[in-house]
Amino acid sequence: MLFSIITVCFNSEKTIRSTIESVINQNYTEIEYIIVDGGSTDNTLNIIKEYQTSIHKLISEKDEGMYDAINKGIKISKGEFVGILNSDDEFYSNDTISKITNFLNTNPQLDAIYGDIIFENKGKTIRHYSANNWNKNKFEWGFMPPHPSFYCKRELFFKLGFYRLDFEIASDYELLIRYLRISKINYSYFPNIIVKMKLGGKSTKNILANIKLNIEIKKACKLNGLNTNYFKLFSKYFTKIFEFI
Repeated sequence: MLFSIITVCFNSEKTIRSTIESVINQNYTEIEYIIVDGGSTDNTLNIIKEYQTSIHKLISEKDEGMYDAINKGIKISKGEFVGILNSDDEFYSNDTISKITNFLNTNPQLDAIYGDIIFENKGKTIRHYSANNWNKNKFEWGFMPPHPSFYCKRELFFKLGFYRLDFEIASDYELLIRYLRISKINYSYFPNIIVKMKLGGKSTKNILANIKLNIEIKKACKLNGLNTNYFKLFSKYFTKIFEFI
């Protein structure tokens, strides 16, 4: 089973090395690694080129944002399953893809899986984001499975559509609504931590980013016929406290 792992980046010289090494150090060999760079002006491309023998495809050009770059990577991929690994994230362990493969081989009816992620700060885990209790009725309340843990069949993008470019930070939310709630594909929770993330991502870096995120989530729900409101969406922050405990 071939996996396509896609990393999109722009001026990511501080983190891209550890991201790349977490992919090439996987003990599963059937991986197609694709990097889509947005035309970095720092040392990012020089670092990427150090690993060029392990990177199967590289695009470096201006794009229309993160989701445009992800779509580019998906369109040139060849794997049966596709996953996104952001340029400041790492796989949780060197056998992450092996574990996913074993799970999918045991459950061949599945079109997609999602699992857990952790957030780190200076090497210390400060939050465990588990999807164990998530269900598709929670979209209206602002909850989705952690996107970096989402792996699906490549063919779904061509059947159900790619990431929408009219969202700045919540196109992943809209896509997961479309795939997991509206299209009713076969999916399952994968009870493992898949990715280590760093705090300060685009959607969580400050209060304004959180406000914009919820505005876009409300838009994503409306586009897909889901009934929500800001009271529902902002109430989720009370429950997220327990993820830090």
